[in-house]
Amino acid sequence: MRVAATAWAGLQGLPLPTLCPVVVPGLYCQDQAHVERWAMTSEASSGSHCARSRMLRRRAQEEDSTVLINVSPPEAENRGSYGSTAHTSEPGGQQAAACRAGAGNPAKPRIADFVLVWEEDLKLDWQQNSASRDRTDTHRTWRETFLDNLRAAGLHVDQVQDGNTTVHYALLSASWAVLCYYAEDLRLKLPLQELPNQASNWSAELLAWLGIPNVLLEVVPDVPPEYYSCQFRVNKLPRFLGSDNQDTFFTSTKRHQILFEILAKTPYGHEKKNLLGIHQLLAEGVLSAAFPLHDGPFKTPPEGPQAPHLNQRQVLYQHWARWGKWYKYQPLDHVRRYFGEKVALYFAWLGFYTGWLLPAAVVGTLVFLVGCFLVFSDIPTQELCGSKDSFEMCPLCLDCPFWLLSSACALAQAGRLFDHGGTVFFSLFMALWAVLLLEYWKRKSATLAYRWDCSDYEDIEERPRPQFAASAPTTAPNPITGEDEPYFPERSRARRMLAGSVVIVVMVAIVVMCLVSIILYRAIMAIVVSRSGNTLLAAWASRIASLTGSVVNLIFILILSKIYVSLAHVLTRWEMHRTQTKFEDAFTLKVFIFQFVNFYSSPIYIAFFKGRFVGYPGNYHTLFGVRNEECAAGGCLIELAQELLVIMVGKQVINNMQEVLIPKLKGWWQKFRLCSKKRKAGASPGASQEPWEADYELVPCEGLFDEYLEMVLQFGFVTIFVAACPLAPLFALLNNWVEIRLDARKFVCEYRRPVAERAQDIGIWFHILAGITHLAVTSNAFLLAFSSDFLPRTYYQWTRAHDLRGFVNFTLARAPPSFSAAHNRTCRYRAFRDDDGHYSQTYWNLLAIRLAFVIVFEHVVFSIGRLLDLLVPDIPESVEIKVKREYYLAKQALAENEALFGTNGAKDEQHQGSELSPHWTPFRVPKASQLRQ
Repeated sequence: MRVAATAWAGLQGLPLPTLCPVVVPGLYCQDQAHVERWAMTSEASSGSHCARSRMLRRRAQEEDSTVLINVSPPEAENRGSYGSTAHTSEPGGQQAAACRAGAGNPAKPRIADFVLVWEEDLKLDWQQNSASRDRTDTHRTWRETFLDNLRAAGLHVDQVQDGNTTVHYALLSASWAVLCYYAEDLRLKLPLQELPNQASNWSAELLAWLGIPNVLLEVVPDVPPEYYSCQFRVNKLPRFLGSDNQDTFFTSTKRHQILFEILAKTPYGHEKKNLLGIHQLLAEGVLSAAFPLHDGPFKTPPEGPQAPHLNQRQVLYQHWARWGKWYKYQPLDHVRRYFGEKVALYFAWLGFYTGWLLPAAVVGTLVFLVGCFLVFSDIPTQELCGSKDSFEMCPLCLDCPFWLLSSACALAQAGRLFDHGGTVFFSLFMALWAVLLLEYWKRKSATLAYRWDCSDYEDIEERPRPQFAASAPTTAPNPITGEDEPYFPERSRARRMLAGSVVIVVMVAIVVMCLVSIILYRAIMAIVVSRSGNTLLAAWASRIASLTGSVVNLIFILILSKIYVSLAHVLTRWEMHRTQTKFEDAFTLKVFIFQFVNFYSSPIYIAFFKGRFVGYPGNYHTLFGVRNEECAAGGCLIELAQELLVIMVGKQVINNMQEVLIPKLKGWWQKFRLCSKKRKAGASPGASQEPWEADYELVPCEGLFDEYLEMVLQFGFVTIFVAACPLAPLFALLNNWVEIRLDARKFVCEYRRPVAERAQDIGIWFHILAGITHLAVTSNAFLLAFSSDFLPRTYYQWTRAHDLRGFVNFTLARAPPSFSAAHNRTCRYRAFRDDDGHYSQTYWNLLAIRLAFVIVFEHVVFSIGRLLDLLVPDIPESVEIKVKREYYLAKQALAENEALFGTNGAKDEQHQGSELSPHWTPFRVPKASQLRQ
């Protein structure tokens, strides 16, 4: 690999510049006339840089003072490609000369690609204690070392102070040579040939075929073109589109990726102490923020949205982030161009899932409306409400009074809204809906990955994480690329993951303990309410206890979630995962396992365990001395629906309020704090702002994990328990319509611009969704079989009365004679038992029918799902043809290249740079194992 400037000059026939060591350390300057052209320090920072250099040379025996990042040539097969630094000691005379050269030469104004921010304490040294002074001095030394190492890596650093305040900004930019070098080193893909935009939407095509006007479609200006692209190579530079314009050849997102890679690998002290990279500096508080700049303000200019030159941020705001665009297609190509593939894939998934929720919501609403009509025509419900004092029920707790079944009329009617024959159809429909949703998302994801050129990102392009590279004990060849990479033994990682799984089990046990405490709370609350003396409250004691228990459970869920997410971060870092994708997948799996138990434990208890182990009058079962809970008169299904609505809708409302209020409050606090600092420093707070100052007032972007987690948990509520609540898809659809524009507005208007990240798909979230889909089939089968009245009603229709008259009496057993004698009265309870409390023949018949229903339901759904999986290809045929076409062209190009250059063509290509420039001397970076010694 060569420095890009040398290859560029050789290709263009220009005189080759001689590179100064201040630009790329290790390239020795033989012609000082070129120092001014290649000096990377500005006049504003050169003086302080010289002073710091003299100070750092005195500390050279203890800490690293110079950084070299990936400046080895390609012919060094065992190069330290992924090692962040080479520790060298430059002659003092050379660095001093470089400082003097930069001190008197004002640099050409540059556009900042990245911004570093830090704030100093307003207190004077004598006002701080010794620990604070030591920490401040250490942070200052680390910061200065880090900035010096960035300059040594070839970045241009301009330090700017916000008026007279203590807020400092370092504006970073990279030269053409540095950009070209790292574009090749990072294997960035750049365009070779422009293609027409191939974005398509099945609903738009269907409406066009039907001749119906499409109100969802909107023409968004400045549509990003599509390209054939390949990994960037300096010696093939003229073949890439736009290579004749150095200012626009690298897009802003590519520049941000390059600078962020340098920032992530640059040390500020001993690597053995993990003093490496921008992440650690932010965590230690050495820097307050690090972010790329937005393209400009998001508000449209005075000319309005028809202005000829809207920046990319304004286009996204005008056509995507406004609330008035809630019914329009998302401009995913524009989102990808500005925020990167990872963010664009999230919004693609969110939009795709929301679109598929529409038919589910329509069918679910129809099923609910059918239940509303059945409430008034259902004979068992009419019998229950008209029974008056015919059915006196046994007490629901130890000290609870006897009660009349007719008092539960409202609950029985509410239960009938969700428990009827249409629920069976809807459960089958939702199971197949989930299967088709994932199958067609695989096709959509494959299409987007091909169009956005990230189909092989995880296998070939993705590099080891800088934190992994710095901590890995050894190196090993990559089995795919053949390059030497940092390596951590799989056996050691497995032991760490096993230890981490023990921690997960402990946290899950804590959740189960909280669940048990909620169960006890419900039982005790039911007793307390029933003893209140109020007839109305006593009749609703079980429902009041259940509702308040749901609220307490939601509070427990939110508190435990915060604790466990922090713990999962620590565990995942300790496990030493190689790439960022694997790191995020491991973290996601840990958090989801916990959140699954946290959010779903209470609904699972109500659906499958509550009321199953109660016993019978005179022989009730207890838990810690408290009688086990019974289902209310309306059945456990209506209680499950209530629990789902409280947790699902409550969580959605809380999350949306947080997403609206918290960014605004944080932004307001940031502006207030910075204005206060300006006033204390005597600056005018109303002065015009620079772009970096305006962006620093925004809220830092916290990633997509919480957004994915919210949607996946919602998907679980929509599918796993849909038999209990057919309205769940409707609430999810309404929430997601808000969620899309809310998230879009956050990214465009309220967040600092995140670094554009590449991604091949939505990661492990897809496998989690597939697991939830399979679990949903089993869950709904058991719900319909054991929690619903569907099978008992069907059995009664076939064996007793087709019109269901007498069904209420059929489901009630009589208390044993011993219990009746003790209380001097008889009572009824819901069960299929004889007068002695033993299970009746009807119970065993129904148990066999229920188990058979579970088996048949599962096999039918899984068989149809498997058939759909086979019928729907994972990759569209059109994409497969394009991939095969590209593979064919690549083989043709390789054959032509071998014919042109011979068998040694690749080797000749590697040495082309040294032949072009006899003055350029490469500096070899030590291997990663040598750097750690």
